[in-house]
Amino acid sequence: MRILITGHDGQVAQSLAEQAQGHDLVFTSYPEFDLAKPETIEAAVARIQPELIVSAAAYTAVDKAESEPELAMAINGDGPGVLARAGAKIGAPIIHLSTDYVFDGSLDRPWREDDPTGPLGVYGATKLAGEQAVQASGATHAVIRLAWVYSPFGNNFVKTMLRLAETRDALNVVEDQQGCPSSALDIATAILKVVGHWQQHGATSGLYHFAGSGEANWADFARAIFAESATRGGPRAAVTGIPSSSYPTPAKRPANSRLDCTHFANTFGYRAPVWQESLAVVLRRLI
Repeated sequence: MRILITGHDGQVAQSLAEQAQGHDLVFTSYPEFDLAKPETIEAAVARIQPELIVSAAAYTAVDKAESEPELAMAINGDGPGVLARAGAKIGAPIIHLSTDYVFDGSLDRPWREDDPTGPLGVYGATKLAGEQAVQASGATHAVIRLAWVYSPFGNNFVKTMLRLAETRDALNVVEDQQGCPSSALDIATAILKVVGHWQQHGATSGLYHFAGSGEANWADFARAIFAESATRGGPRAAVTGIPSSSYPTPAKRPANSRLDCTHFANTFGYRAPVWQESLAVVLRRLI
């Protein structure tokens, strides 16, 4: 299957490049493909003629988005809609990746797909707009919300912690935000499960959550990173949990980013490993 994947240097795209053996993968790159310029999107789809699209590119600078709302909306909100409509014209379904930031974090349980959205900042609002644009595009689609993504690639929390521990013995890390640490390697596996299911049963539209199994706060996640790193002779640091109020950021983060992934597991027959196991896999590669 010829698959067009946006965001060629992103964590999910690079994980797919490793795992999607047997498929003809075509990765887009900037500036030839620019989500803020609809004409480049339409031209790429017309040229490549994909059988399926994975929409993995996004404006991900959560705090910077507060001062660049128009650019963030063009990339996260408008661009995916253009991409999905271009795919619809040639009969190519789309798998679009979204985020836990579409929620306000106020629930005391993991979020389900039918829970009310309420983004706290520009990034979440633009990603929600992207979901809605894809859903209204006429393309067959799977919108998959992710959370707390890390991997051996790119910039992420795991790599940041390891880097900071190289020069610091102790770190303060927020402990009043909960989520599900999610390996991009597992996310790539999940996407391929969707592809395989569609190949066998036909593509159908839906909204799904996918994240690592289990939960943690950021401080506990950091402690797990350093514990695993230490067993491999890597850097480690002592972690002190602090409230979000002690680490103010331009964009407010949801206090609860936990996602209920039952619907995805029931539909596609795959649930992510517990996050500690997936973390160990990534750290084996990083250290």
